[in-house]
Amino acid sequence: MKILTCTQIRELDKYTIEHEPIKSIDLMERAAKALTRGITSVWSSDTHIVVFAGPGNNGGDALAVARMMAEQGYAVNAYLFNVNKSLSPDCATNKDRIEQCKSIKNFTEVTDEFDPPVLSAKTLVIDGLFGSGLNKPLAGGFASLVKYINQSECKVASIDIPSGLMAENNSFNARTNIIQADYTFTLQQKKLAFLFAENQVFIGKLRVLDIRLSAEGLKNIDADFTMTEESDIREMLRQRNDFWHKGTAGSALLVAGKYGMAGASVLAAKACMRAGVGKVTVHVPLRNNDILQAAVPEAIVSHDSDGNMFTEAVASDDFDAMGIGPGLGTEETTAIAMISQIRRTQAPTVIDADGLNILASHRAWLQQIPVDSILTPHPVEFERLAGGRFNDSYERMEKAVEMARSMHIYIIVKDHYSMLCMPNGKVVFNSTGNSGMATAGSGDVLTGIITALLARGYSQKEACIIGMFLHGLAGDIAAEELGKESLMASDIINCLPKAFKRMED
Repeated sequence: MKILTCTQIRELDKYTIEHEPIKSIDLMERAAKALTRGITSVWSSDTHIVVFAGPGNNGGDALAVARMMAEQGYAVNAYLFNVNKSLSPDCATNKDRIEQCKSIKNFTEVTDEFDPPVLSAKTLVIDGLFGSGLNKPLAGGFASLVKYINQSECKVASIDIPSGLMAENNSFNARTNIIQADYTFTLQQKKLAFLFAENQVFIGKLRVLDIRLSAEGLKNIDADFTMTEESDIREMLRQRNDFWHKGTAGSALLVAGKYGMAGASVLAAKACMRAGVGKVTVHVPLRNNDILQAAVPEAIVSHDSDGNMFTEAVASDDFDAMGIGPGLGTEETTAIAMISQIRRTQAPTVIDADGLNILASHRAWLQQIPVDSILTPHPVEFERLAGGRFNDSYERMEKAVEMARSMHIYIIVKDHYSMLCMPNGKVVFNSTGNSGMATAGSGDVLTGIITALLARGYSQKEACIIGMFLHGLAGDIAAEELGKESLMASDIINCLPKAFKRMED
């Protein structure tokens, strides 16, 4: 699924109008019908409706919705804010239509002073002040109106995007001047801003409404941002060869787990095996031997010369992929051994957890990371890697894209919508996963899965996309069976077979 920028959304609207063909006012009417169906499916006709419409096309949508809801028996009070005496053509048309609508309880065009209506707990505000084309923070009277709405007890349904929220970059937005919606009914596709954690307070429950914009036009747009869907994974997954044996199904090396952190290596190894690799070798301190042998009997255990931590690189020529970092520790001896291991390993490599923490404290070593390596930080780990804090997720994404491009590596920033930033500057968001997965060891599981996929012969891009999706899907299946509150990292591993089977079926 493509995630379009504001400019691309306008291009798609224009393409639809020209090639369907359809008049822009009729396309607005189509959108309004979809919005009306969405809103009326949630709120019954005894709800008191107040519509706030701005002067642009978002306001035109709102006026059309007000008219349609009034015709269905809703008591609608509509306010059109035209303080600059300038409406978009389609908004002006819908103003004329609503003035002719006898079912509207009250329609007011605000051109100067505004005395706001009382907004009670029984009121639904339909927010159509500003849409996805907004490019600066709200100020003045509009900012005051937003604050008034947010401070009231009313429910809010935003059309396309909460007013005040920009569709992409909100790094320097005035967050107090953004509508806090209970529902957002967005048109055709999710906006980029919807994928960032700090914006969820404004969006509420999200519904994406299909308004039948041109599929051909969408196909022709080269989007920098996409979101993975099940169909994408089904196309990528390869059928397991009937004549495979453990030697042809890939051999993976995991360097993980100092003494006291053996669990990280156990989780990564189990996940690696469950992701279908032929052989897994886990390099651990000698004191972790018994734990690994008992917990993952399918794995081969390689011993470090030190009993407590990783101290020396191991031969890696016979491995098809390597994962390094989970529970590794950050002692200086381990750090030196880790960068040595990374430099000498020719196979595709996943770096996670303490591997990232070591790089963050030795940032000059980042230049020694082989091209096409995969880094899997959570947001705080990425801030350490990047050497600074960010205003919001958009800034973090920009920096991750910059690093991925300049170092020619793959960076997965783990979040609710984990994002894969690739060397070509493109970003792929993952659509699976849930808050129950916010638990210790979940990242170790992802490392094991991606390492297995690399060892099996998938490209770095494929391994990252498939790995993120199956990791999240297994977590979703675990949450369905066990609930989010009790979910543990090992539950994700246990549900990996069901995730694979769902994709195969």
